[in-house]
Amino acid sequence: MTHRTVRTDMDMALDTIVPESLPWEHTDEGPDDSVSHLKTSLIGNSITVPISKGKLVLGTWQGIYLAEFRHSGGGWGGQGQGRKVVATIL
Repeated sequence: MTHRTVRTDMDMALDTIVPESLPWEHTDEGPDDSVSHLKTSLIGNSITVPISKGKLVLGTWQGIYLAEFRHSGGGWGGQGQGRKVVATIL
C-alpha cells in the first residue's frame, strides 16, 4: 500500500499544475468546472489492474485511488449527485 502522504502530495501537485485561481471560462457548473475536467484529463478515468489467483496484482507501493475533483461531488449545478464506479473483470 502506498504511503499515507501520497494523496496529499498528489493533490498539491495537481493544484499547482491546474490552479482554480486562473480565470477559467467554462464555469457552467461552478468555479471548479474546467479545473475538474483538466485534472481528470491528466489523471485519466480508468485503470487496468491484473488479477492472479483471485487477487489484484499491485506492486509494493502501488494503490488504487478514486479521485473526485468537484467540490460538491459532481452533478449539474452543484447538486452533488455523486458518482458510479463500474468494475469490469475479464
